[in-house]
Amino acid sequence: MFDWVQKLADWLIYTVFSIGAETHLGKSLNFFVYDTIKILILLFVIVFLMGIVNTYLPIEKLKNYLNRNKLYGLEYFFASIFGAITPFCSCSSVPLFIGFVHGGIPLGVTFSFLITSPLVNEVAIAMFLGLFGLKVTLIYAISGILLGTIGGWLLGKLNLEIYLTDWVKNILTNAEKSNAEYEEEKRTFKQRLPEITKSAWDIVKGVLLYIVIGVGIGAAMHGYVPENFFAKYLGSGAWWTVPMTVLFAVPMYANAAGIVPVIQVFVAKGIPLGTAIAFMMATVGLSIPEATLLKKVMTLKLIGIFFGTVTLFIIISGYLFNLIL
Repeated sequence: MFDWVQKLADWLIYTVFSIGAETHLGKSLNFFVYDTIKILILLFVIVFLMGIVNTYLPIEKLKNYLNRNKLYGLEYFFASIFGAITPFCSCSSVPLFIGFVHGGIPLGVTFSFLITSPLVNEVAIAMFLGLFGLKVTLIYAISGILLGTIGGWLLGKLNLEIYLTDWVKNILTNAEKSNAEYEEEKRTFKQRLPEITKSAWDIVKGVLLYIVIGVGIGAAMHGYVPENFFAKYLGSGAWWTVPMTVLFAVPMYANAAGIVPVIQVFVAKGIPLGTAIAFMMATVGLSIPEATLLKKVMTLKLIGIFFGTVTLFIIISGYLFNLIL
């Protein structure tokens, strides 16, 4: 889908600026250009589509439906499944998260998507099958979906909506007013289209600085942090290596497909497979760039609760993987 963006980034960095593709600077700048453009496009398209959805399914109707109908937790599971089939990294998942919040989806359900989307995707599953076999692949995929389901359910029960930023609350308020006006005026979709487009663009402008800063941090990590650093210090198999691995992974930034070959190197160098998978989950599911983007929609307290919950679950998963595998 975004091959043309990658080609543009390659042309701009490697041809126009003549920076070597194998240099740290070249890798970082290429990553920065590609991810920034991709995330901005995703954000605009998703918020635009959610604006269209809101035209036909106003926020209040959606909230009322979810309040009236007992789904027995399946909404969290379905959100995790949707996250698993969307091939996004943690930062690319944030636009969908914003779109879901804008669309009135309950916060816990959106967390289920946000947790699972970077952890599990079809590309990573295919690579896992080829590198580690069916058993490890099933454990990885099922655990990622369960992590999103349980994590979203738990966070949903904490009633954390009060910790969304005023920016998000204003968006929700304006969306509700806009839907109320639409119900009263019965405007056509064509009449509402300019308003939907302007609203989507306003949201993009609102998070632009956070996207640039977040992706910039991720690009620096991507280009300059050596893989051998982790393999050197985390291969002992001691009890503390799992939480240490997860803490080391959080500053990193990569998608699941990009980190799977690194995991293979880790395992080949003697790091236990469960520890290596925990590193992968923390790398793709939690990152400083992601936290930077989320700062626009969540208060620091909510980001801390989200990261703390997911970190704890990943550490527990790492220990379980080491026992099972």
